Amino acid sequence: MEMHQIRYFLAAARELNFTRAAEHCNVSQPALTRAIQQLEDELGGRLLRREGRLSHLTDLGERMLPLMTQCQESALAAKSLASSFKAGSSQALLLALAHTIDIAALAQCLAEMQRKCRSLEFKILRGTASEIGEHLKKGHAELAVAGPLEQIWGRLDQHPLYEEELALAVSSCHRLAGREAVDVVELVEERILLTSACEAATSIAGQLEARGMAVGKILQIGLQHDVVALIEANLGVGFLPQGALRNKALSCLSVNGLEARRRISLYTVAGRQRSIAAEALIKLLRARDWSQEGR
Repeated sequence: MEMHQIRYFLAAARELNFTRAAEHCNVSQPALTRAIQQLEDELGGRLLRREGRLSHLTDLGERMLPLMTQCQESALAAKSLASSFKAGSSQALLLALAHTIDIAALAQCLAEMQRKCRSLEFKILRGTASEIGEHLKKGHAELAVAGPLEQIWGRLDQHPLYEEELALAVSSCHRLAGREAVDVVELVEERILLTSACEAATSIAGQLEARGMAVGKILQIGLQHDVVALIEANLGVGFLPQGALRNKALSCLSVNGLEARRRISLYTVAGRQRSIAAEALIKLLRARDWSQEGR
């Protein structure tokens, strides 16, 4: 699969006319048609169906469109970043990340940037929702990935990335271990551990209290790492984001009758000049397929 084939396909998908797509790409129509046909042969199916002067995307074309768009935007971002490093104009990347966001969610994009530019430098600041907002306001970070921020600043641009379910985590020796789901009323006698830095903690605590759980049974703890350690020791059960549930010593299950979701977004400051590295990462994050994240 060649990048020019992807570019020609995206132009044809946008114009729905091979002649206009060829003009946009500055190639002859036969060359564009031949490149798209080669791409179709490689993928094993038609991407576009021509009907006179107009064309339309096939089912395969519809499915491939977001993936092809992602490939092109990733390539453009990497090319831009590589050019800036060659010119010596790039700056260190300043990124803010919420405490409860698993950095593995961003590692793929950072690794792609690193492969293109081995001299890439970046600084990652962790923080709560309020701290993330302050990092952006004061210019300590050029972009941030976090759940809902406590205070929405007028200059913040927000681009949703994915939604994440917080699952109930229990020790492998807990009475609930091995079950796929539990009703919320079954948790009344349990000690519930919540990460205070998690944006959904207050909502979950309120829902549990409304269902008869004593306030003293709900503990909010500052560090997610500590919550995980306490759950492992069977000193309580807790709600954790998917990124923290890779621990094999924990068993996770859903809770019927409880809303425990949060939206993870990319935040930037409108009108503020950013480094080439930051612009490249923003493009990569927005182009990435997040459909499997948070599941």
